[in-house]
Amino acid sequence: MTPFAKLASGIAMAANAAGTFVVIALIAVVNYDIIARGLFNKPFLGAVEVVQFSMVLIVFLQLPDVIRVGRLTRSDGFLSLMRARRPAVGRKLSQAIDLVSAIFMVLVAIAIWPEFLEMWESKDFFGVPGVFTAPWWPVKLVIFLSACLCTVHFLLHIFTQTGDATPHEESGS
Repeated sequence: MTPFAKLASGIAMAANAAGTFVVIALIAVVNYDIIARGLFNKPFLGAVEVVQFSMVLIVFLQLPDVIRVGRLTRSDGFLSLMRARRPAVGRKLSQAIDLVSAIFMVLVAIAIWPEFLEMWESKDFFGVPGVFTAPWWPVKLVIFLSACLCTVHFLLHIFTQTGDATPHEESGS
């Protein structure tokens, strides 16, 4: 594995861990809301907003590592058949899918960057003023960075895939 691939893998694993911490924080918020609502009749007023915010963060923080280890949900039945019967064709088809996926992630990054800049400059927020508000820009930044890292991992799959093994099988993960 090249130093660049190791760095990209390390960043993806760190983002995955951060996503796991967001899950734990989300569990704490939901439990706090349930207990405060049930025992003290004082619910956490921003619970819905925190859940919405957290769900996006969790998905985009964990997506690069899912791609890195080759666990992105897709139907591999046809690819498995092609790899078994015609390994070269199966490998090329898998690389084509990874290329299209990388292009899609570049488009996501390109689309979200202006939104991030707008939210950063305008200090736009979501939630209910006076109840609970949070800025949008951290979510937009996580989506942008995740899309960039996903692109890197799709491209690494293309350039490191050999034989009839999937990128996950080759990396030894």
